[in-house]
Amino acid sequence: MVDLLRLRFCKTGKAKYISHLDLMATIRRALLRTGIRLKYSQGYNPHPYISVALPLPIGCGSACELADFGTTGGLLPDGLQEMIAGALPEGLEILEVYIPKRKFSEIAWIELNGVLHYDKGTPQNAAEMLAERFSAKSIVISKKTKRGISDLDIAPHIKDIEFRHNGESSELSMTVKASAQNPTIKPDDLISALEGEFSALKPDFSLFARKEIYDKNMKVFR
Repeated sequence: MVDLLRLRFCKTGKAKYISHLDLMATIRRALLRTGIRLKYSQGYNPHPYISVALPLPIGCGSACELADFGTTGGLLPDGLQEMIAGALPEGLEILEVYIPKRKFSEIAWIELNGVLHYDKGTPQNAAEMLAERFSAKSIVISKKTKRGISDLDIAPHIKDIEFRHNGESSELSMTVKASAQNPTIKPDDLISALEGEFSALKPDFSLFARKEIYDKNMKVFR
C-alpha cells in the first residue's frame, strides 16, 4: 500500500515570493481540494505530513522543487498531476507525481543560475575577476545560523562556477554547483563573498533560480 507520494514542481513568477511556510500551506490546501486523504501526525495538535526537500529563499525561483506528502487509503499517483495542478496558484506548476524511492537526505548538490546586475555597468573584466575570486582555496564569509553569526569557508562547498556576459552591458550571468546540505550554500552566501577588497564586483541587484539537484555522485536526484 502506497502511503507516501512525491511532487516535482516549478516555482516561478509571483510564486517566487511565497515563503516556505506559506508554500507548505498552499500545497496542503491544494491537496485537500482534490479530495486526497492526507496522513496526519499523532498528538495534541495533529498536522498533515508534508515535507519540502530544500526550502528556497524568498525571491529565488526553481525548476526542480520536491515535496513529499503522506496519504491514507493506498492512493496511486496516476492522474494526480492534473488534479493537483488545477488547485494551485499561478507560478506553481506540477511536473510529476510519483512514488519516491530515495530520501531527501541523499541530496548533496544544487545547481543555480544567477544574473548579476550593475547599475553603472559591469566592472571591466568582471567575469574573469569573479572567476578568479571563486577559484580561491579559501573564501570565508560571515553566515547567520540558529546560534548567531559564524564564519564559513564556502570554497570547499563550491564544485563548479562559471561567469559570462549575457549581451547586456549592465549584467553578468552565472552558473554554480554548490553544496545543498550541511552546509547549504545560498545565493546570499555567494554575494557575501564579494565584500571588502572585492566590493567593486558586488552587484547592485541579483536574481537566482534553482536549476537542478543532485546526489553525492552528481546524478540527478528524483
